[in-house]
Amino acid sequence: MRKLTKSSDKMLAGVCSGIAEYFGWDATWVRIAYAALTLFFGTGIILYIILAIVMPANTSWE
Repeated sequence: MRKLTKSSDKMLAGVCSGIAEYFGWDATWVRIAYAALTLFFGTGIILYIILAIVMPANTSWE
């Protein structure tokens, strides 16, 4: 069973790379999409802060 968690491969808080790991995507593309959505719609910063607080840290040592 997969869980959405922050990743240890992080640039700020590990939210984008955690989302990428959950869906099996490349973290770079998720970060680019996040940056584009933030620039065009402006709500990405608040969403990122909320996700950084709500998402648990990855505690597995896989």
